[in-house]
Amino acid sequence: MFYNEFERQRAEPAESEDAQQKQQLEEGYRLYIYSQPYQEDSYSPQPPAPACSQGHRSSLILETLEGGSICLTCFSNLISNSKSPTIHVSYALSQLSRALSHAPFLQILRTLHTHLLVSPLVSALSYFDDEQIARQTINIVLDLCNSCDPPVCGEFVARIADRLSSGALEWSRRQVYSLHCLGLLLSSEMHNSFAHIKDVQALFSNLMEGLQLPSEEIQGEIFFVLYKLSILYYDTKDGNGTDILHALCPKLLYLALEALIKTQRDDVRMNCVAFLLVLAQRGFFGNVSANDVSSWSSDETFMHLTGHDGPSLNILFAEAVKGSLLSSDDQVQIGTLDLVFHYLSWEGSPSKQIQVLVEEHIGDYIFEVLRLSECKDPIVNSCLQVLDLLSKSEQAFRQKLPIGFSTLVKVLHYVAKVPFHPAQTHTLNLLLHCLSDFPGIISTSHIVEIGHLLTELLKIHADSGTAMLTETFNMACSVFVALLRSPSSHDNSNLVISIQEASKHAIIASLSSCRTDPSQLLHALSALTEAYAYSQENSSLNMKLSKSIVGICKTHILPWIITAVDEMDDEEIVLGVLETFHSILLRDSDNQAEEFAEVLVSSHWFNLSFGCLGLFPTEKMKLRVYLMLGSIVDVIFGIDSGQSIRDAAIFLPSDPTDLLFLLGQKSSHNPELVSCQSAILLILYAASFHDDRLADEKLVLASLEQYILVNGNNFLIGAADSKTMTQLLNLYALSRAFANTNYQIPYSPEAENILLKIMVEKEWDLLSGRIHSTSLKWLFQQEKIRNFLSYQILELCRTNNSNGTNMIIHKKDYQYMDVRAIAELVASEDNFGAEIVVCLMRQLAQEEGQEQDLILVLNLMADIINIFPAAADQLCYHGISNGMNNLYCHSRMSSPDLFVAMALLTLTILRFVQPETILDEEFWLPISMKLMDYLTSTVAVDTWTHESLLVIGILSLMLHHSVNQLLTEASKILLLSTSLVPTFKNFIFAACSKGPALIDHDKETSTGETLVFVLLLQYFSLKR
Repeated sequence: MFYNEFERQRAEPAESEDAQQKQQLEEGYRLYIYSQPYQEDSYSPQPPAPACSQGHRSSLILETLEGGSICLTCFSNLISNSKSPTIHVSYALSQLSRALSHAPFLQILRTLHTHLLVSPLVSALSYFDDEQIARQTINIVLDLCNSCDPPVCGEFVARIADRLSSGALEWSRRQVYSLHCLGLLLSSEMHNSFAHIKDVQALFSNLMEGLQLPSEEIQGEIFFVLYKLSILYYDTKDGNGTDILHALCPKLLYLALEALIKTQRDDVRMNCVAFLLVLAQRGFFGNVSANDVSSWSSDETFMHLTGHDGPSLNILFAEAVKGSLLSSDDQVQIGTLDLVFHYLSWEGSPSKQIQVLVEEHIGDYIFEVLRLSECKDPIVNSCLQVLDLLSKSEQAFRQKLPIGFSTLVKVLHYVAKVPFHPAQTHTLNLLLHCLSDFPGIISTSHIVEIGHLLTELLKIHADSGTAMLTETFNMACSVFVALLRSPSSHDNSNLVISIQEASKHAIIASLSSCRTDPSQLLHALSALTEAYAYSQENSSLNMKLSKSIVGICKTHILPWIITAVDEMDDEEIVLGVLETFHSILLRDSDNQAEEFAEVLVSSHWFNLSFGCLGLFPTEKMKLRVYLMLGSIVDVIFGIDSGQSIRDAAIFLPSDPTDLLFLLGQKSSHNPELVSCQSAILLILYAASFHDDRLADEKLVLASLEQYILVNGNNFLIGAADSKTMTQLLNLYALSRAFANTNYQIPYSPEAENILLKIMVEKEWDLLSGRIHSTSLKWLFQQEKIRNFLSYQILELCRTNNSNGTNMIIHKKDYQYMDVRAIAELVASEDNFGAEIVVCLMRQLAQEEGQEQDLILVLNLMADIINIFPAAADQLCYHGISNGMNNLYCHSRMSSPDLFVAMALLTLTILRFVQPETILDEEFWLPISMKLMDYLTSTVAVDTWTHESLLVIGILSLMLHHSVNQLLTEASKILLLSTSLVPTFKNFIFAACSKGPALIDHDKETSTGETLVFVLLLQYFSLKR
């Protein structure tokens, strides 16, 4: 409800009025004819018989409750005569007002004589320049309108409007009362009062002329009437016909704005703003804003009256609202802000309007209002709505916005705590402009503060799931991104927790609402991507933050996309997830990318990627999938390993079946086809390590065989590089291994022979590339390439020796051909691994100049048994005992290094071999004799050496196996030997002679170590 002075006064106690009435009674002024008192319950509705002193007929005389009577004719003559004493008029009005409060009197008046009082009361409003009389008259009018039939109210409106719209009207202060009464009547919702106004255009015109009076009181009342009239006019106006206000608008707008500029009264401001708001909502400002004030009208009277021929409407408007914005009345401020909002938001309003208001510092005024608002909701909402519109003028507003930055942060403190607060979006939008346009002005403390507030805002949304509008959520994510890009956020350790929590809450909230609102997830993914980039650029925060972000991807996004992709109908969501994952793979400063790539491929990412291509077979999706697969290969297999996929991405089809068809084509004269086939092999190769099957195995094998058959000659002449051939070999071996487990899958012997022939002739290096364990086993099952595999094992031994390490590299689903892989093969019974190793040892033992290689192979066999103890049994099954016998007894090689390698292997075999696998005891007897001779001669010359201790260990294990009736002959020779008894006896005697000092010789000392071995031998001999 707008400000209304008279309405307020009407509600106040009228003590002075009662006193005046008492004085009038005492002075003997009488307008009434009294009769005998009567009781209200015996009151008769019939008028009294006596006439008044003026001789008026009795039907117009009504009795009052106090016992008197009122002559309506005398009353009408009194109040409608401008020369009547005001004290008489006031007294008469007070008595009528008192009588109207009694139901019987009001009933007669309403039934018979209501219309008689309309004209006199309207005249009284215009004839007397007396506020007391006006107040009394208005009260009576309102009482009659509220208690009588609607036509009475309509008649009052019509008569007052007629007076105000009369061409003979001369504006003066007296019209203020008529205006006020009309405003109150128009405000009444009980009657269709507007329909009783006969000449609306004349009324509007006269009211416009009245605005030129210097009286602020009259201007305020006129604005209120204009406000009510304009609302009622547009409520009743149909879409056709001329708009009365449109014809008056230019001049009316100027007069209203001029009045708003000059007034210092809040009630005038309120009513003026209310009226202008109606016009703004109807687009009147937009219709005339392009023209200067001087071009609004050619009426010379108007130009002479205003004396205004220069400033534009935009400037005039800006000046007009400044005073109202600084008003101490909240309602005036809110109304003014709403006016500015509609002034700027009307469709078709030129951007120049916004620019002019910004240049006239309206933004500064609004920021000041916001600063002093104490975060009151109505003011905050209105201020931010307008500021949001002003921000559309980027060039002009850009210089103004930083002034209110701290105020916006303060407002964010308030609105972030209130779910669905309407000002959240506008606040975040303005902060985004600040962060984007002026990243350098934001302090570190502000960065931390905003980060904390965004985290709280997103947490509330994630916890409740319905605490934020989509627009607000998306804006919060955008502000988060801008925050991370600000220079003040660099290496800010206080920001880390906020980044972690905000990223997590944003992802959780957006995933839960993705089905109904996918845009939230896209913005959350953008924020997550920026957070990961931030972690990589800030070295001091790298590890902790990047690990957290990758954890969000692994824990939340990856499981969600795996389960939801089949039901997904929005390509942008899938692309957003892929782009986010891809951005992590492209940054690998702290090994998080490698870990994440492992998680992806373990989750069958290759299969999922082609599933996405099946759902969305677009060029954009295809490029994203292949580029990401290339990056995964880069991370897993090394830098630039996936380049062939990236090079061929635009040529590759989306369907895996089409990929296999393309692979089976002859490619000698087509570079693009060669590139595609290399990429296809690489994709299948990378997917194979986690059993990620992109197509039926029968199709894969057939395609590989076709590729080999049609391009075999090219391979023989070296047309393919070693990486491609390694991938082909791995895939073919893997497919053949799968075919062996499913006998329904046929294969091509010709393709197999070609591939194995190429592998042998080109001496492929199996050590340089990764190969699936199943593929490696299939190769070791092929008897025709045993010599080639033997050579590869020897190369493995040489490589390990040159690197000084055993290179035991093993991962869950793929590996190199390393020591552990060979050990697994040797320990297994379904391949030639153990036989190949034993044959290699025998071959080297028979050749001259191979002592170093022989030592390497012996050490390899010892390592194999240590990794997989079951390998000792397989080596014994395939004749390792005979080979060791030949080495001990017949080898021409007798270097200390060779003897140590032989002894270590012998000791390892006897330690882990199962008794039932020692079948060739005849070979162990000469070995034991050779070892006893070695021990006797060595101890006699060099006392106890490392080699002698190894021999004692071997002899002890022989005695241990003899308990199970194995190696009995070798054990007998040892037990019956006389050459070793004195040696052991003398050593034990020498040790015991040390007495209590022997305790100082533990196993770490030479004496203690030797004593341990000798006593073990003694123990096993006694046990035997």
